[in-house]
Amino acid sequence: MKPYTTLSETMNALRQQGYTEDFNLLQNCLECRNGQFKVFAEDFKVDNYFRFEGESNPDDSAILYAISSDRYGLKGVLVNAYGIYSEPLTDEMLEKLDVRK
Repeated sequence: MKPYTTLSETMNALRQQGYTEDFNLLQNCLECRNGQFKVFAEDFKVDNYFRFEGESNPDDSAILYAISSDRYGLKGVLVNAYGIYSEPLTDEMLEKLDVRK
């Protein structure tokens, strides 16, 4: 994937690659389709991630995850505006979404 400069540009490119779901981060899983699917750590993988730093304010940083679940046949994105460490998450979710590896 070519380097993109903005969050929205990268999200549009991922949607063209089939990442159409919008995941919400919960304490112990990802959720999409208004709660129809709850995808736990063992049922998804992070295919790629992108960091965006706020130019004028470090608090404006975000991480965009491209996520897939073979079990549910889902591909989507998760945007975390402040990083996973600001959310109260289970150890399994922290490990799965840790981009410092």
